[in-house]
Amino acid sequence: MRRTDRPAERGRIAQVLVVDDEPDIRELLELTLVRMGLGVQSAGSIAEAKERLKGERFELCLTDMRLGDGEGLDLVRHIAGLGNDTPVAVITAYGSAENAVAALKAGAFDYVSKPVGLEQLRALVRSALSLADRAEPPAKGQRLLGESAPLVHVRALIGKLARTQAPVYISGESGSGKELAARLIHENGARRDRPFVPVNCGAIPETLMESEFFGYKKGAFTGAAEDREGFFQAANGGTLFLDEVAELPLAMQVKLLRAIQEKRVRKVGATQEDPVDVRIICATHQKLAALVAAGKFRQDLFYRLNVIELAMPPLRECREDVPVIAQAILERLAAAGGPPARLTAEALAALGGYDFPGNIRELENILERAVALSASGEIGVDDLRLTPAGADEPGEAEAERSGALPDYLDNLERKAILEALGKTGFNRTAAAKLLGITFRQLRYRMQRLGIKDDSRG
Repeated sequence: MRRTDRPAERGRIAQVLVVDDEPDIRELLELTLVRMGLGVQSAGSIAEAKERLKGERFELCLTDMRLGDGEGLDLVRHIAGLGNDTPVAVITAYGSAENAVAALKAGAFDYVSKPVGLEQLRALVRSALSLADRAEPPAKGQRLLGESAPLVHVRALIGKLARTQAPVYISGESGSGKELAARLIHENGARRDRPFVPVNCGAIPETLMESEFFGYKKGAFTGAAEDREGFFQAANGGTLFLDEVAELPLAMQVKLLRAIQEKRVRKVGATQEDPVDVRIICATHQKLAALVAAGKFRQDLFYRLNVIELAMPPLRECREDVPVIAQAILERLAAAGGPPARLTAEALAALGGYDFPGNIRELENILERAVALSASGEIGVDDLRLTPAGADEPGEAEAERSGALPDYLDNLERKAILEALGKTGFNRTAAAKLLGITFRQLRYRMQRLGIKDDSRG
């Protein structure tokens, strides 16, 4: 069946290729797409679809997973091999998580489950077609600076990830730019005009997680005076970025898995589920695979989140990029007025030889402090106050040699806290986890010992 308009290229109607071996399904899809103002061509087999692709240019291909002469994955790979960037969406059997993940791993733009929900289908089509409308990257002010090989590779992968709806797992040390990478994926993709909602999973009390993620109905519990939307509803149509996803308790992991698989959520106190269209990007500085092996993170959730992994390199592996990153930070710090501060050659050399356990976040803290300490517009080595690896805190040895037990214990505790903060880039949630104490306990100890967020001594 052929329903397509062939106007001049200048006013060309977007074309969609529908591939399904069931005539009734093809008819339903064709009618829906035509009513959206699209041109539609259909094929009943992979072979027929390949013939269509030889002589036509399509803005979207919508294919069933199971076909008489092969699988939809074969068509996904074939179109990827053509190099024309046509997004492919796959129709999978209801509840077939394995097929959905396999399609996304193969390079599919997105998937929709049978029975096909027409609203979900329309949202998918609009997202896919919006990719072709992007004239230039919209992420002004959001840049992943540097020309080292690791960062060039990361930028290229971000460009590919922006053209799919697959869940992305961003790994890397604290302060390495995981949230910036997530924002770039969002801002250069089909959802760029919709919300980007970042959530720090480690900062939400366990008792509030379900209501924070899914919202609640009025009267659902004491204090619920009105209906409230959750993170999923706030991100509807856009991207939900789950930072420190490893901090989610197992009970919440089950609920998150269902929301991702079914693309539906139920507010606390509600009797029915509501559809949500959300792309999930998650990140953590921990090793999720190791947590799965230890039974602390669900394997099935890891399987759904880790469709594609983006590994952010630590700053010490991109030392040649430190000058350009530092310059950009100094320019941002001077945005309120006046020329940016200048690093001396000796200061640049010192930064180039530093390991940056806190990565870019630590570099930002170092430069912000240096600008405040510098008496002029020039930053020298002394203004940086870099602590050599393994160096003791000033006066620590003398304090430990004193006979006062409280002072000795305070210094030991202070050293342990500073080491944990240094390893995590002064991320207090991660440092508390590393020390085996709660966030509240760490905050109390830092206040008691006079340790500030940017303290180095």
